[in-house]
Amino acid sequence: MNCRLITYVLISILTFSCKEEPKQKEVVTVIEAKPTQPNIVVLLCDDLGYGDLSTFGHPIIETKNLDKLADTGIKMTDFYSTAPVCSSSRAGLLTGRSPNRAGVYDFIPGYKKSEDNRDLVHLQADEVTIPAVLKSVGYETCLVGKWHCSSQFNSKAQPQPNDFGFDYWFATHNNASPSHKNPNNFVRNGKKAGEIKGYSSQIIVDEAISWLDTKSNDAPFFLEVAFHEPHEPIASPEDLVQKYLPLAKNREEAEFFANVENVDLAVGRLLEYFKAHNITNTLIVFSSDNGPETLNRYPKAKHSYGSPGPLKGMKLWTNEAGFRVPGIVNWIGKQTFTGETQAVVSALDLLPTFAELAGAELPDRILDGESFTSLLQTGNFQRKKPLTWAFYDAINARRVAMRKGDWKIMARLELDNKELPHIHNLYDENIDDVKRAKLTDFVLFNLKTDIAESNNLALENPEIFNAMKVEFESEYKALLAGSHVWIRETQDVK
Repeated sequence: MNCRLITYVLISILTFSCKEEPKQKEVVTVIEAKPTQPNIVVLLCDDLGYGDLSTFGHPIIETKNLDKLADTGIKMTDFYSTAPVCSSSRAGLLTGRSPNRAGVYDFIPGYKKSEDNRDLVHLQADEVTIPAVLKSVGYETCLVGKWHCSSQFNSKAQPQPNDFGFDYWFATHNNASPSHKNPNNFVRNGKKAGEIKGYSSQIIVDEAISWLDTKSNDAPFFLEVAFHEPHEPIASPEDLVQKYLPLAKNREEAEFFANVENVDLAVGRLLEYFKAHNITNTLIVFSSDNGPETLNRYPKAKHSYGSPGPLKGMKLWTNEAGFRVPGIVNWIGKQTFTGETQAVVSALDLLPTFAELAGAELPDRILDGESFTSLLQTGNFQRKKPLTWAFYDAINARRVAMRKGDWKIMARLELDNKELPHIHNLYDENIDDVKRAKLTDFVLFNLKTDIAESNNLALENPEIFNAMKVEFESEYKALLAGSHVWIRETQDVK
């Protein structure tokens, strides 16, 4: 069936709780899909470490489908999530903007009134996301898996996935519950799905395939497959657990290894579906929302045997392992650059890249990501703007970091000669202190020669250090100035 020109104007005024002023949705004009537009698939793991795939060096876990995806596509060794924690990372990926601009500074817990206004936190209605941008040029869109971008999930009090451009969604607020096995907390387009037999990674791929079977054949699609694995509470198929028991320290580690392979098998099923149904011209991006969880950091983290590989830190760190994650790009049906690249690429870059490939206009707002289409075409990509992270609840001491080229600079935050208290959220009662806090105790690393961040080169390279320090302070100041502050009365930026 031929594509028809469809033009519509969608204006909706959403009123939310917490005395938030209603925000008017942008006018969206949908035009005819072009034959050259690629289908776009984002495969996103949860808490998968830099060293958890065999193609990224894991000595035991078998990930043959992802290995092949990397071998026949682009393996990105310097790929970054947008934050070292889940909700923030997802908000940044969807919008192409630092999650601080969206006001998502930490993971979003279930709704419970909080003195620091954390209960208000959600991806706000005026944020423009990847699916909304792609819908504007004819795409059909679907989310399956983890959402975690609102404190009030499946509630009219806050925007839900469909308010950000997803035509179809099958999701959970946060983790699969009670575990990856037989989860009972999925919601399908606003309706509770009840208990579903099986394992989460396979269940959401089943749902994705079902959606693909029923979608219009003449429209390109955007599909986000947001796996819960290998985030706790982990549960894995027993046959895979038995496979790894002789190779693991204990049963819990075997269950972790099996958990990662089960994701790989689910990815393989989706790729096989594409092949069987002759679905080509499909760009696939695989990554993780942040680095690996620390074993026993909290009582339920008893299976958290994720590997940071050669990187320093873990999830919740602003050292590399917190947000440097596996990155794979593969364009099925189109010849591109193939091989390994050290180009510095971020999940922030997905929105502008996808928009360029689809022929869509970029949102009229500050974006922190850049299109990396040149990497697909030639294997070369040099980002113009450095990557800056400010995670105010980081486990490590230096909570603000910036990477530019081969170099990374980090600093502590000090207020009145003391460390700035750890915070989950910026709100009207702490924003003045955060703005008064100074960056101190800087360190400088060359990540090309020192991936483990083991050698501070600030004194050995004074010219580079001083230039980086000036730019770092400027970038952080600009990011802080543009960060959303949550105010209970109006929720406006202060």
